[in-house]
Amino acid sequence: MVMVEAPPLYPGLGALYERELDAHGVGAVMLTHKWQPADLLAPHSDIDVRVLLPQAPADWEEWNHRLAAAHTSAVGREVSHRRLLEHPPGFAFTVAEADERLVSAPELATWSLISGSARDFQRWKSRAQMAQWCEVDERFYRGILQARLGGRYQLAADSTDNVVADIAAYRRHCVAWHYLAPCWFAAAALATRTRCPGKTAALTQWRPGGLDGYAELFLGHAEDRSDAPPRSPRHLLRTAHVALEAAMRRVPDANRPAGQGEEPARTDWVMAAGMLRVRVARWLYYLDPPPGVATDYLIRREAKELRAAAQALNVLAAGEAASAQRLAARMATLIPTGPTTAGTLRATLALWHRQKSTVQDFLSLTPADVHP
Repeated sequence: MVMVEAPPLYPGLGALYERELDAHGVGAVMLTHKWQPADLLAPHSDIDVRVLLPQAPADWEEWNHRLAAAHTSAVGREVSHRRLLEHPPGFAFTVAEADERLVSAPELATWSLISGSARDFQRWKSRAQMAQWCEVDERFYRGILQARLGGRYQLAADSTDNVVADIAAYRRHCVAWHYLAPCWFAAAALATRTRCPGKTAALTQWRPGGLDGYAELFLGHAEDRSDAPPRSPRHLLRTAHVALEAAMRRVPDANRPAGQGEEPARTDWVMAAGMLRVRVARWLYYLDPPPGVATDYLIRREAKELRAAAQALNVLAAGEAASAQRLAARMATLIPTGPTTAGTLRATLALWHRQKSTVQDFLSLTPADVHP
């Protein structure tokens, strides 16, 4: 009997996801995921997909239903996919938006290719790395720190509901990879004014005096390869607090770099639209998940991104009352800004359906239409 070796976990998962999207007619010409291959640590890391489309679909609502169905099908294929495919894609962009450098450079710098044109992808990545440091970068990396430091990170909020492996190991993974490593990644970028591609790269390459030991410790725990007996998640969390306090002393104070004006505003617009384009698929999946899949914690997490999107649109709508700004203002009124529950999402789905023309117009604006 000839034994066929299974494909590596994450490349195999990406290929499966591509097949499901194709089977459901999603129409992606490129799929990427956030973070580098070295940052995806089996069996704990989920894969956070970004979808690239040739153009906006004729009906975003109907497209989202197909995307939700594809994601549900992929999750239903294997129990471990409940965690590995924790949620539908986080963003959808058009190829034109990536070509015109309107996808946030620090976001794009973290991408890895699942499928599509490697030539286009490498061109986008290279341009993202070489772009002038600007306000978009400052807000991106400082936002990561502001969301986690000062007691904002709560280990208990990292739900284990869909985890099927060692829970203690997953808790240690959360401390190392959801708290310490993202903050280290952001601190390294701000300290060096370079767009780091991922968490492992940051821990490997940015080690100013006195931090080398912390970097090694957390690289080891992130991969469960530490030679020492495993520490409890709580003990590791206390060590992470100390490590980040030391790391933050190397981060310069916030400033306002060159690079303001129209392009950062257009990037903000595209990023907000890119995130909102996939919300309906997320809500459909969260409200009707496959049997045995927990989504209550994911529903609660929607509040943070929706508030950020509403704030961004209100800023973009201010000032000159051009048609695009008026459209952004109307879209902002359709976004819930309080705590999110299943009832909130159902009500918003119904509202977006009633206001379908406004939602469709906003999500389909081309870069040429946007002049904040």
